[in-house]
Amino acid sequence: MKTNSLLKIATLFVVILLSSCTKDNNDLANAFTVADIQTNSKLDQVANDLSDIIDNQYFTENPTGKSITPLEINSLPPCATVTRTFTATSWTRTINFGTSGCSMPNGAILRGIIRVSGSLPYTRTNYVIIYSFDGFYYNDMLVQGNRTVTRSFGTSSYQTAIHPINVMDMNMTFTNSNGVYTRVGTRTRECVEGYDTLIWPDNVYVVTGNWTTTFPNGNIHSNAISNTTPIRIRLNCDYRVVSGVVNITRPNHTAVLDYGSGTCDNVATISIDGGTPVTITF
Repeated sequence: MKTNSLLKIATLFVVILLSSCTKDNNDLANAFTVADIQTNSKLDQVANDLSDIIDNQYFTENPTGKSITPLEINSLPPCATVTRTFTATSWTRTINFGTSGCSMPNGAILRGIIRVSGSLPYTRTNYVIIYSFDGFYYNDMLVQGNRTVTRSFGTSSYQTAIHPINVMDMNMTFTNSNGVYTRVGTRTRECVEGYDTLIWPDNVYVVTGNWTTTFPNGNIHSNAISNTTPIRIRLNCDYRVVSGVVNITRPNHTAVLDYGSGTCDNVATISIDGGTPVTITF
């Protein structure tokens, strides 16, 4: 009897030990790295630039969508060519960045084609803009997907006057030498300054939203930008993002990506699991 009791105790100890080791290994696999957060930030930058391009093409097609006709509509680099087709009920703008690489103001190299389209006539509320890609690369990433931006005018805590509010439906994949990244969610972008002026570069946006990013190894980032610390984007800043906080979570782990308080640079800080913030470039 005593021998059986000791055997049971020993067996229970081994089970607990193995369970603990498995938990520790799983926890370690879910831990954040600085490289993970940098990649996450780069994907955010892709979304920022795509939003600029989509807005730009919509305003070019429908200048009155900016509340007042802009004088400086085209913010695309000179190496990009645009072809317009239309019917009685729709329009499409095809932006071709070529095959050799077309540089954006922030240094990103774009290749391939983006298509932006919408229906006619235009509506002021819930106007849907469709975007898609054809062999499109952002730096070394192949970008694929076919989704929508829903555009309306309204008020919010960021701007009490009526201003443009875009909700971007995201379901895109990004492929590079590391594998395939998938991003799904929604991104709300409000033009809080410059929407009622004659020029494009004075636009300022705030971005909020929630989305998940699945990495090639299966790890999933849950990203959230709260209403209290939205991402702030200035078009007169080459790097675009000047402030705001992204909260990122994985099982048992958290990270805070902080873009600062308004300086036009490509610097941010990361704090992982409450640790000391580390400075990165994005």
